[in-house]
Amino acid sequence: MVPNLYPALGAPEAARPGGSPESEAGSFSSSGDPLLTSRRSGEPDLFSARPATGAHEVLISSPRHVTAMAELDDAELADAVATWRERMRAHRDASYLQLIVNEGGGAGASLEHTHAQLYAMPFVPAAVARERERVGAYGERTAGAGLLADVLVEEVRRKSRLVAIDDEAVLICPWASRSPFELRVVPRREVGRFEEDTSGAAMIATAMRLLAKRFGAPPELNLWVRTAPKDAEMFHWHVDIAPRLTIKAGFELGTGVDINIYPPELAAADLRECL
Repeated sequence: MVPNLYPALGAPEAARPGGSPESEAGSFSSSGDPLLTSRRSGEPDLFSARPATGAHEVLISSPRHVTAMAELDDAELADAVATWRERMRAHRDASYLQLIVNEGGGAGASLEHTHAQLYAMPFVPAAVARERERVGAYGERTAGAGLLADVLVEEVRRKSRLVAIDDEAVLICPWASRSPFELRVVPRREVGRFEEDTSGAAMIATAMRLLAKRFGAPPELNLWVRTAPKDAEMFHWHVDIAPRLTIKAGFELGTGVDINIYPPELAAADLRECL
C-alpha cells in the first residue's frame, strides 16, 4: 500500500477564519444590484460545498510487473484480495469504503502496473444509499429475506445468466446488465461486509481469466466492491466487473438510461464456453 500521489480525498484543512466578500455576494459587489438586494433570509444555499476529506490509497497487486489481474496466478490474486480487505478494515470508522480497480487507459487507469484503489469516505454515496434502502425494504416486506440472496437462488435455478459457481461464490451476468459482458461475483453465504469475509477471491480470478480468454487478451475494465455502509443492518456484498467495450454517448449521459447491445444471457453463454 502507498499513498495516492493525486488523492481525491485528504485530511481536513484548518478552518479558514471569516469569509471572502465573494462568498457573501458572489459576483455582485454593489449594494444597489437588484438581484443582490432581493435576497431573503432563510433561502437555501444553492452552491453549498464541503471539503473532500478521507483517505485514498493505492494497493499494489503484485511485485511482478503485470498490467492486468488476469495475469496474476492464484496465490498472487488471493494475496491481492486479502490486502484489499486488510486495508478496508484499517478504516472501520469511515461511512463508506469504496475499493476499485481500473485497468487500461480507457478505463481511467493512470498507472500501467496492476493495482487497486481504496477510498475511505465520510459519507455514503447516493447509489449505495439507494441499494441499502432497497435491501432494507425487501427485508421488511419478506419478513427478513435477503434481496441479493433471493436473486442468486433464482439465477442459479434459471441458469441462463449463470457463468460459474464454486464452494464460495457465484459468477453471473446480472439481469439488465448496463454494458456488454458485465459480471457480478456474489458470495453464496450472505455477508454484509466484503472486508469481514474471506470468500470470493477464486471467483474474481475466474471472472478475469474468462474475460481474457473470450477477448483474446485482458480487456480494459473497471471493477468495484459494493460493501455494506457503516451501520447498515441488512446488506450482501458483491463485486461488479464492467469491461470497457462500448462508450456511453449523449443518450446515456442525458437520460441515465443505458443501452446494452449484447444481452447478458448471450454473454453468459459465451463465457461458459470459455470455462
